[in-house]
Amino acid sequence: MKSKSTTADDLRERIRLKAAARAPREPAKPKSAKARPARKARVPRAKPEKSSNVVDLSSRRPKEHRWQTLRAIAGSRSKRLDVLASAMFKAATPLPGVVPEGYFKKHALDQALKRSTEAAAMALDEMWENGLGYGMTYGAFAEGQMFLGYPYLSELAQRPEFRVVSETVAEEATRKFVKITAKGDDKKADKVKALEDEFDRLKVPAVFQKCAQYDGLMGRSHLFIDYDGADGEERAAPIDPDAGANAKLKIKQGALARLTPVEAVWTYPTTYNTNDPTNPSWYNPEVWFVMAQKIHSSRLLTFVSREVPDMLKPAYSFGGLSASQMIKPYVDIWLRNRQSVAELINAFSVMVLKGDLSALMEAGEQEVQNRLEAFARFRSNMGVMLVDKNAEDLANVSAPLGTLDALVAQSQEHICAAARIPTVKLLGIQPSGMNASSEGEIRTFYDTIKAYQIRFLGPRLDKVFKLAQINLWGEADPDLTYRWEPLWELDEKGMAEVRKIDADTDAILVELGAVDAHEVRERVAKDPDSPHASLDLEKEIEPPGPEGGEGEEGGGLTGKGGVPRGIGLGQGGGLSGGHAFGGGEDEETDPALGTV
Repeated sequence: MKSKSTTADDLRERIRLKAAARAPREPAKPKSAKARPARKARVPRAKPEKSSNVVDLSSRRPKEHRWQTLRAIAGSRSKRLDVLASAMFKAATPLPGVVPEGYFKKHALDQALKRSTEAAAMALDEMWENGLGYGMTYGAFAEGQMFLGYPYLSELAQRPEFRVVSETVAEEATRKFVKITAKGDDKKADKVKALEDEFDRLKVPAVFQKCAQYDGLMGRSHLFIDYDGADGEERAAPIDPDAGANAKLKIKQGALARLTPVEAVWTYPTTYNTNDPTNPSWYNPEVWFVMAQKIHSSRLLTFVSREVPDMLKPAYSFGGLSASQMIKPYVDIWLRNRQSVAELINAFSVMVLKGDLSALMEAGEQEVQNRLEAFARFRSNMGVMLVDKNAEDLANVSAPLGTLDALVAQSQEHICAAARIPTVKLLGIQPSGMNASSEGEIRTFYDTIKAYQIRFLGPRLDKVFKLAQINLWGEADPDLTYRWEPLWELDEKGMAEVRKIDADTDAILVELGAVDAHEVRERVAKDPDSPHASLDLEKEIEPPGPEGGEGEEGGGLTGKGGVPRGIGLGQGGGLSGGHAFGGGEDEETDPALGTV
């Protein structure tokens, strides 16, 4: 496929043809009093043949004209490189109304961004010298190496190949969410319950799920913390509880109204540092425009899971690489293969009519056309094939379809690999073969989601966790914390096996005297996965006797002298099992085996 861009040979040919077509003319008269030097008459040259593609500049132009041609070619290449650098590194332009009117006229492009664009142009110039310019120009957009823009990313969000990837990660990361706990004793159970109710009121899991989904589709999302009475200039003030007394005063108890997800297309950065890379605000906006209104970053939490290098941040509107842009090359291949397979299946079988072609040609073109139309009219599995058995024959040529499923499946697997999602999760395709299982892939995927929760969602949830406590009690309790719930779930058989192991462990601990039966009942009652979670802990339970009765001597969980049943003192004074190893008063004697 030839490039549509202007090459050096095209420019040389165009310049030469323009010069050859010019006829000698008189020098133009100067329009002003100041005389201009007259141009020399040019000697007309013969117009070259159209079929010739070779241009001999040395024989057709003087030396100084050759340098003019080379300068024109170099200037054209430089212009193309400037356009490419501008497209890849130019700061993103927001939609109308996102920033105040006339904002860009008052605020010129910062010097750091200018240096980034100039450095990018130099790098592209070097790549062009090495023959990579066309590939850079053509592949930057197709391969997802430049910002696609929020309007185009919004269009891609309508396709399931892009949308399902972001939805899967967002839903899995927030499906079970967190469990709020308190350190130490259970005296703060009321606080834990109140904080859980506050999370339900604010719809924290659903809000974080939406922010994670927007981040996957657009590369950036925001969570607006809305306080009652915080309007206008008040929203530009920080509310970080760890930023000092002034910021804490902005947080009023009981004023937290709601948490609102905001798409990146409605925001634009306005205040950030471009002079000192060691500054915490280096390319980290402190204030954002949200539909022409300034909001501090502590009130508008930013979600960017895949950051780009600093040089590209202005071009990406200080967002990151979206999952849609990352998998776009693989989705394009899948869509092309899907269409190709559909077209091949639609016409994989071709009917061939064999006959005496020379006789048909002698009859005339119209006769051949009539015969083919008659054949095509009756060509159907439900119709009739009419052929001359003496002069014609019918054959079928079919394309092999045996490996098409493997090619299509491979295209889908490439999408899963780029998205880091197993095929069983993203596509619902189970592995085939004997003893095939997707358990390992799912466990690996859950490990990836766990790291995503801690690294990406954790820092934002920490701030919401503190602000929710301040909204309830005026301060954050350091003894309250949370942990992410594990995503891996056992089936009923697996859960029954775990309960059996726990019961055996409890029996051993009770028999050893490490815990008592009441403590075991408390553990069982507090276990949310236990079928006995509604036990009455106030009820007194009598220990069972040896035969299931009650009150017999030596029955229950303890034997004589308060020693746990099954535990006896051996002859050497050590602790030994009464029934297993002998010793004590409960030993039995077997004539054949001795003491047991």
